[in-house]
Amino acid sequence: MSRIIHIVVRTVCVFWGMALLCALLGLGAVIYFNAPPSLQPPSGSHEALTIEPEGKVILEVRNGESAASVGRRLLEAGIIRSHYFWDLLFYIDKRYIKAGTYQLTLPVSQLEIRAILVAGRQILKRVTIPEGVTLKKMARILANEGICDEAGFLAAAANREILNHYRILGDTMEGYLYPDTYLFSPGYPPELVAKAMADTFFKRLAEIQHDLPDLSPEELHKRVILASIVEREYRLDEEAPIMAGVFYNRLNIGMALQSCATVEYVITEIQGKPHPEVLYTRDTEIRDPYNTYIRPGLPPGPISAPGMVALNAVFNPLSSDYLYFRLIDPAVGRHYFSKTLDDHIKAGTLYVKGPSL
Repeated sequence: MSRIIHIVVRTVCVFWGMALLCALLGLGAVIYFNAPPSLQPPSGSHEALTIEPEGKVILEVRNGESAASVGRRLLEAGIIRSHYFWDLLFYIDKRYIKAGTYQLTLPVSQLEIRAILVAGRQILKRVTIPEGVTLKKMARILANEGICDEAGFLAAAANREILNHYRILGDTMEGYLYPDTYLFSPGYPPELVAKAMADTFFKRLAEIQHDLPDLSPEELHKRVILASIVEREYRLDEEAPIMAGVFYNRLNIGMALQSCATVEYVITEIQGKPHPEVLYTRDTEIRDPYNTYIRPGLPPGPISAPGMVALNAVFNPLSSDYLYFRLIDPAVGRHYFSKTLDDHIKAGTLYVKGPSL
């Protein structure tokens, strides 16, 4: 009997000893494969992955990319020891990684990388879109900040499906992308950038116009066009509602808007010339649908991105008998408002608002 007990005890000890050995070996394997390679990989560019000299890694996880694909790229760049351990982690825990752009600091373990990608802790860059910029200048700002491709953003802003979603009548989203400070990750899809800015536009506009859903796309488009003009004309906040009232007065009597800002738009955005500091008669006679000196009514579309002041001015204009205004103090930005052409002419040389970028 004692012999049997001895055999059983020895068997149990051997079993637990083997189990402990296997556990230790497994733990050792986890520690080894989870740890970063002993040698830090050299700096350089790989597939959607860049290793900077100071050990910073910029990793892009593309839309629809699998965890296995990311693991393969990490292995090829020398950031992880084994893609088998990487695949095992995602086999055990089925949570998905999130698309985006991430920053890692070497050395970094596989568990740390996985936690970052699963949580979606992306790099976010702060980018400011100034009031009064055009769609092209907006695209240039985003491209310079590395947010999205310039051509891709312009294509997204002209995407008919997106335009229809927001009930925008124009050929582009010019005027409907709110100028503000945004946080985007580098390489963010241009369609999502445009949608985020349009969502902000309609959210801010709803703060001014509470019955916005009842406004027809045609009426909204007219007001956005006018707000984009006011944005490029006013300098002092308190003058914006007066200017809006002047433009409404002109529209009501069939008078040309005679906006210097629309002439500037023709010169800079359509003709591609430098921004003029002074407008001359030859400029106001340029033959173009956007030139409101020779074409009565509103131009075909918005000429800039209106901010809150301009939008509020158009939706809440100040009633007056004024039909004219002219910049009389460029340093302060003060305008002279008048009821007659004679008073307007006496105000002096035509000036335009400075370059928006």
